[in-house]
Amino acid sequence: MYESPTELADLQGLLDASLRGSTAHLRSIVAPEGASPNTLSADQLARALTGMCTLAISTVTANGEPRISGIDGHFLHGRWIVGTDRGAAKARHLAARPAVSVAHLRGEELGVFTHGRAVPIAPPDADDPQWPEVLDHLTRHYGSNPMTWGDVVYYRIEPHWMVAYCADPDKVLKEA
Repeated sequence: MYESPTELADLQGLLDASLRGSTAHLRSIVAPEGASPNTLSADQLARALTGMCTLAISTVTANGEPRISGIDGHFLHGRWIVGTDRGAAKARHLAARPAVSVAHLRGEELGVFTHGRAVPIAPPDADDPQWPEVLDHLTRHYGSNPMTWGDVVYYRIEPHWMVAYCADPDKVLKEA
């Protein structure tokens, strides 16, 4: 878990605001009236999302057509970090239209849904102050520096909306 107390507080604020602003239908699933909520706190979410998580990522073509594909996601500092080859369609889409949606699903147990903006974080596209820490995490996870794999680009998803559904928090956290 990489999140500071301030990052966890910000993430909790985002989770709370996103759920409050959601449709009645979604709220009836995630936070049914008179029942225990089917969700995780920011702290629980950060603990549940350790390591690499497979994400479904949705981008948009120049013609406005949605495209979905898979991508490795790493939850660091309360944000998703994703990377791909610069020649991939999703990288071209994100370079031109950085609005993005990602979903991480673990069967019926956990669903984390995020809408936001993909911001390049790795040199030469950006000089993000957290990049050295992110690169260290990625290198430890993959066993080699992913920047040596070709023309790779990494993004941080800056969310404006995030909801986490969790049917059984104790079970999900026990398995984390």
